[in-house]
Amino acid sequence: MQKQKAGAPSLPELYTVLSPDLLQLYNVKDAIVVVIDVLRATSTIATALYNGATAVVPVDDVAKCISLGESMGGITAGERDGRIAEGLAHGNSPFEYPREFIGNKTLILTTTNGTKLLHMALNAGAGHIVTGAFCNCSAVCDYLVAQRKPVLLACAAWKGRVNFEDLLFAGAVASRINRHFYINCDSSKIAQEIYASAGKDLYGFLKQKNASHYQRLSGFGLEKDLQYCLTEDLANVLPFYENERLVIKS
Repeated sequence: MQKQKAGAPSLPELYTVLSPDLLQLYNVKDAIVVVIDVLRATSTIATALYNGATAVVPVDDVAKCISLGESMGGITAGERDGRIAEGLAHGNSPFEYPREFIGNKTLILTTTNGTKLLHMALNAGAGHIVTGAFCNCSAVCDYLVAQRKPVLLACAAWKGRVNFEDLLFAGAVASRINRHFYINCDSSKIAQEIYASAGKDLYGFLKQKNASHYQRLSGFGLEKDLQYCLTEDLANVLPFYENERLVIKS
């Protein structure tokens, strides 16, 4: 849907979906859905593609991940509750996928929240899906502005519960591109306010707030992952979903 600002051309709408449990309230069929799972699925997806993976196949089930890995000859990876899922060879850390390992390979990935949300969007009829995280923030923003279509910033959250990190990224995107969109959405405005209050040190902000996912990952000794996933444009490519896989959108 297009909206009119006074004295301005018709602008596409932008909404922020705070939790997968709220996705049903939004029209996904006519929008670009940006799947956001900063810690760590969408950060890892961008990193793997940036480092030369031919594709990332997102699946919502561990058994399917294993089966596809066998049939496709790909690398099976993923996590449940922040740890490598039983039966999978690799986890969900972006540092597991350097160019010398992932180059020219297909990554089959399943995660607790991010890949599940992507499939929820597909099941709801979404036909235009990209993934976003701080490590590819500029690529996401540039693409959304260029497309001039309605946008849903969809936060993967944590098992349906709102989290800081995905909200921060939604706020970063909305803040950077707001003049190109009509934003009459309290959740987007909340996201922008939180992002503005966090300042430049997002890691310090999550630590200060004792955010739940900060607690979880730091408890596993994954502070390096946290810092990477909260840094902009380290893997600045746009993962685009087509033919049941995520590939780089040129």
